[in-house]
Amino acid sequence: MIDVDTDLSSLRRHLESAGVDGYLIDDDATDSDQRYVSGFTAPDPFQTLVTDDGVHLLVSGLEYGRAKSEADAETITRRSAYDYRELVAEHGAYGGKIRTIAAFLEDHGVDSISVPRNFPTGTADGLREQGIDITLESDGIVEEIRAIKADEELEAIRESQRANEAAMACAEELIASADVDDDGTLIGEDGEPLTSERVTEEIEVTLLRHGCGLDDTIVACGADGADPHNRGSGPLEADELIVIDIFPRNKETGYHADMTRTFARGDPGEEARRRYDVTREAYEAALATVEAGVTGAAVHDVVCDVIEDAGYESLRSDPSTETGFIHSTGHGVGLDVHEQPSVSPAGGELEAGHVISIEPGLYNPDVGGVRIEDLVVVTEDGYENLTDYRVGLEPTN
Repeated sequence: MIDVDTDLSSLRRHLESAGVDGYLIDDDATDSDQRYVSGFTAPDPFQTLVTDDGVHLLVSGLEYGRAKSEADAETITRRSAYDYRELVAEHGAYGGKIRTIAAFLEDHGVDSISVPRNFPTGTADGLREQGIDITLESDGIVEEIRAIKADEELEAIRESQRANEAAMACAEELIASADVDDDGTLIGEDGEPLTSERVTEEIEVTLLRHGCGLDDTIVACGADGADPHNRGSGPLEADELIVIDIFPRNKETGYHADMTRTFARGDPGEEARRRYDVTREAYEAALATVEAGVTGAAVHDVVCDVIEDAGYESLRSDPSTETGFIHSTGHGVGLDVHEQPSVSPAGGELEAGHVISIEPGLYNPDVGGVRIEDLVVVTEDGYENLTDYRVGLEPTN
């Protein structure tokens, strides 16, 4: 974890306008709002309560000592303070949990709460039976708060992106240094075909050495790369476009990075090279548009303009198209790899401190896929590029 001075004033204004006593999160630390508000991580669900007088945690005895030293909260209470074991013995695991949370809320003078959109239905129903009034907070206020990154968060994202760049360099070198056999298959140093799986393995190993991990990555060759979320499989081929998209998370801080590059070993053909040039032009035009006060929709429109002017379809020009530019221009990146704000037709106003991806692409199974992606932080008069990695079609080592 990193020490971030979270500003929950907008959440407290919501509590006042909604006429409720507190805001409750019931989840484990895989929920980024939980991690952000509590400043704590645990593998099992715990409860975070935000009131006018602070942030209050309810945790198991197993997590109590670590929460006392790590959490960003005014008070931390263990379940045993409310006779949790006795309640479980009398009412079962579910009933015991609900009664413990209800006692915790009562202890803080709370009989009405607002909850996030993903709040467990079972917990909500149980608390209502205990007389707690529950209101849904449907706007995602905590995610909006998280979207503006503090300096400490930006540094954490930079660290993740440095790991990402090391992994991308490893992948690029494997492709650049491979031999090409008679049928065009890339051959690795071990004499075996260089596969998507092999490159992915080296990416993951490199990330681990830099304190990061990821569940998936994309190393997609040829027609596979024409499906933006196809992870790729099998041997990599010369004279084909290879899309590599890496989006790791730092194991300590929890902050993600995101970057995509497209390579071709050999000559992918005139049309593929033209698509690469158009995608690069769209990427540069999008970057030139980014600044505080501009909407994500406006940035997306600039990308669509470049792509459509070059003669390719976008979802703006043809909502039913399956080729061309078939996704949004970007998204926020932080504790989640996809979070607010959106750089899409629905994207709202960008603010200084937003961290966003810029990732236009062009896709057609007959040609392959092209995508170029950088990660930037929005500033008052432009952006700072958090990505320090060359853009080029020909892989180098």
